[in-house]
Amino acid sequence: MKLMLKHLAVFVALLSSAAASCAAEQGIKMVVTAAFVSDKGLPIYEDLAKYLGKKTGRDAKVVSGLSYDESDKLLNQGIIQLGFVCGLPYTHAKQAGTYRLLAIPVMAMKKGTFPDVPGYENIPHKYFSYTIVRKDSPLKSWQDLRGHSYAYNEQNSNSGYNMPRYKLVQLGVKSWQDWFSKISVSGSHEESIRLVASGAVDASSVDSLVLDYDRSIKNPDALNVKVIEVLGYPKGAGIVPVVISNKADPKMAHDIQAALLNMHHDPEGRRILQKALILRFDLPDDKNYDDIRMMEQAAKKSGFIDYVQ
Repeated sequence: MKLMLKHLAVFVALLSSAAASCAAEQGIKMVVTAAFVSDKGLPIYEDLAKYLGKKTGRDAKVVSGLSYDESDKLLNQGIIQLGFVCGLPYTHAKQAGTYRLLAIPVMAMKKGTFPDVPGYENIPHKYFSYTIVRKDSPLKSWQDLRGHSYAYNEQNSNSGYNMPRYKLVQLGVKSWQDWFSKISVSGSHEESIRLVASGAVDASSVDSLVLDYDRSIKNPDALNVKVIEVLGYPKGAGIVPVVISNKADPKMAHDIQAALLNMHHDPEGRRILQKALILRFDLPDDKNYDDIRMMEQAAKKSGFIDYVQ
C-alpha cells in the first residue's frame, strides 16, 4: 500500500543516524507495505506498535514511506525487524532467505456485510482481489473490460498485479495491452480506488482488505465503486502475512509472536483487532502461499509479457 509521506523522515533518520544499528537491536521497527487496513487506518498500526512495545518491553515504532523494495532491503539488513508485507514479495523473500513468517491475520468480515463481495468465514487465512468499476458503470465483467482503461498499483502486489495477471492468462492473452486500451500505474490500492471512483480509469483490481476497510469507515471513493468480479473466489489467496527479519533477535521474534497470537484474549488487544476487522492472529504456514506461487509461475509459463512504463 502507498504509505503516508509524512512518515518518510523516519526512514531518513534510520539511514543517517550512526546509532541506527544499535537501536534496531534494542527496539522494534515495524514497516507496513501491504496491510489489512488502508492508509486511513495507519493509526491502527501505530496502536499495534504501542501494544507490542508494551507486551514485549521494547520501544516499538512504525516506519512508513517506503516502497516494497526499500522495505525488503531494510528487513534483510535487520535495520527493520517486523513487517506487514504482501504475499507475493514474501514468496520471493522466502526463496532468498530474507525474512520468515511470524503470524497471519484471520479476518472478521462475514458474507452479507457488503452485497457484492463474499466474507472470509470459510477461508480464514485467505483474501481476494476485487475487480472494481465506478458504481454507475455499465461494465459487468472482465469480458466487458476489453478495450477499456485499467490501473494497477505496482508489480510487486499480489492482489493488484499477480492475480489480475493470472486472470488475463486464463483469458488466453499475452500482455495487458492485449486486453486494455490504456494501462496506468497508480502506486497504491487507495489510489487505484480513487482513479476508478473519479472516472479517470474504467477499472482496477485491488486488495479486498483495503476496500473492505475503506467501505467500513464510509470513505467516499470506496462507496463510489462496485465489485464486478472477486478474483480468487471461492478459495482466495494467501493473506498478507506478518514477517520477521532473519537478522532479528530470536527472543524479540518469540515475544512479538506470542503477543500477536494472544491479542484476542486481551481486552486492549481485542479493541485494536476489532478496529482492523480482524478476529485474531494465527500461526502461519508457508504452504498457504502456494496459490500465489502458482499464479506467478502460470504467467511465466504462458510467456506473458509484463507491462513496462
